[in-house]
Amino acid sequence: MNLRAVGAIYKFEMARALRTVMQSVISPVLSTSLYFVVFGAAIGQRIQHVDGVPYGAFIVPGLVMLSLLTQSVSNASFGIYFPRFAGTIYEVLSAPVSYFEIVLAYVGAAATKSIAIGLIILATASLFTPLTILHPFWMLSFLVLTAITFCLFGFIIGVWADGFEQLQVIPLLVITPLTFLGGSFYSIDMLPPVWRTISLFNPVVYLVSGFRWSFYGKADVHIGVSLAMTLAFMLVCILVIRWIFKSGYRLKA
Repeated sequence: MNLRAVGAIYKFEMARALRTVMQSVISPVLSTSLYFVVFGAAIGQRIQHVDGVPYGAFIVPGLVMLSLLTQSVSNASFGIYFPRFAGTIYEVLSAPVSYFEIVLAYVGAAATKSIAIGLIILATASLFTPLTILHPFWMLSFLVLTAITFCLFGFIIGVWADGFEQLQVIPLLVITPLTFLGGSFYSIDMLPPVWRTISLFNPVVYLVSGFRWSFYGKADVHIGVSLAMTLAFMLVCILVIRWIFKSGYRLKA
């Protein structure tokens, strides 16, 4: 493996994030803080507790997941699409770097940024409400697995997109609605039976549920199912990327 090439791409992507710190870090943190103030203050006055957890603390895992999913997809998709748009992707393709190393570098950098943002948001939320993390190992595991999975998904979008508009279609029209409807701000057990059953077809439910379990030991679905669904989605993304490159697809501008 060409570790020097992987490291060069990784460092370049991380340096780009530092140059755009306002957009990369401060903006999602402020947006999540606004969500917390609005939902925690407005709805928290009407819903005191959910499953024995104060509502303000209950929504924290969902808010972290909301930001983590959107940022992972956006970071990875933009990270691979912009070199294609600018034409600098040919410098990467002409170097002795395999497609696996390209994916490893771009997805690794995007996942690092997303995990950092998730931890910053978690620290910010602790300023608004006391947090309890019963299972810190599983909390970090879900954070890392989710970031890597959706960075892989974002990489696929970045390879597929032919314009900046297409980069926004999936995050805005698919990821964000699924996250809002995936139990980020409520427990699906609060829904009528029909809607609770429909919610189980939403893959984000399993991510949010597993992540929330790591905090409070409360989950809408079994932790094993949440972990299995996360790993299954990651495997699907890996297989899709492998199929893209095996089929002869090229990272062209």
